[in-house]
Amino acid sequence: MSFFKNKVVWITGASSGIGEALVYALAKENARLIISARRKEELERVKKNCLSATLFPNKINAENIFILPFDLANIENQIAITEQALSAFGRIEILINNGGITQRSSAAETIIDIDRRVMEVNYFSAVSLTKSVLPFMQKKNSGTIVNIGSIVGYCGVPKRSSYSASKHALYGFMEALREEVRKNNINIIMITPGFIKTNLTYNAVTANGSAYNKMDDGQAKGMSAERCADLILNAIRKNKKEIIIGGKEIFVVYIKRFFPWLYYQIIRRVKTT
Repeated sequence: MSFFKNKVVWITGASSGIGEALVYALAKENARLIISARRKEELERVKKNCLSATLFPNKINAENIFILPFDLANIENQIAITEQALSAFGRIEILINNGGITQRSSAAETIIDIDRRVMEVNYFSAVSLTKSVLPFMQKKNSGTIVNIGSIVGYCGVPKRSSYSASKHALYGFMEALREEVRKNNINIIMITPGFIKTNLTYNAVTANGSAYNKMDDGQAKGMSAERCADLILNAIRKNKKEIIIGGKEIFVVYIKRFFPWLYYQIIRRVKTT
C-alpha cells in the first residue's frame, strides 16, 4: 500500500513548478489533495491533468482533489482559509509550504516595499499558515510540515538579498519549531533545492516590482521538477528533517561550512544578471 494513500496533503504554490509536480506525484499515490495558488484557472488545469486518462491510466477520483485558491500575501485571511481546507476532508496530515516568489535586483536599488513583499510571501505566509494548521495536528498528536527553502537560505548570493533573507528566516523559525512540536509527533522537514528547472525566475520581482521575465542559466540546466518532487516524497516517507536537492551547486553548502575561505572566492565569481 502507498504511504500516501488517503493521506490529506495541502500544497501551496500548486499551479506550477515543484508544487505542480508534487500534485501529480501525490495523485499517483492516491493521496487526498488540497491545492492552492492565486490563480483558480491554473489550479483547475492542474486538477484536469490529474483526471486525464492519458496522463494517469489508473483513474483518479475527482473528489480527492479540492481546489482552494488564495493569495499567500493576504495573511489576515489564513485562519478562514485553513477552516475551508479542513472542511474539505476533515483533517490535514501534511502541509507543504511551497508557494513563494524570488527576486533579481541589487539590495541598494531594491525599494523597501519589495523586501517586505518577498518576506510576506516567503516567510510570514508560511509561518502564519503553519500556525493555523498546528492546533489541529497537535490535537491529533501527529503531522508533517514540509517547507521548500533554497540553497540561498544558507548562502547569500548577489542580487538575491530579499529572497535569501526570507529563506534564512524560514530555516531559523522552522528549526526552532521542530523542537517545540517534537513531543506532539509533528515532524518539520526543510527541503533545500539548488537549481530546479521551473518558471520561478520568470516571475521574479526586480528593484521596482516589475517581472524579471527570463530564466537563469543555472535554472535552465537544473534538475527537473518531477525528479525534485520524487525526492521530496521520499524525504516525507523517511521522516527526514532536511534534504538538499540539486546538482553540483549543492556542494556550496558544505564548502561554506568547512572551507569558508574557498566559499568567498567562489561566490565572488558567481554570474548574476
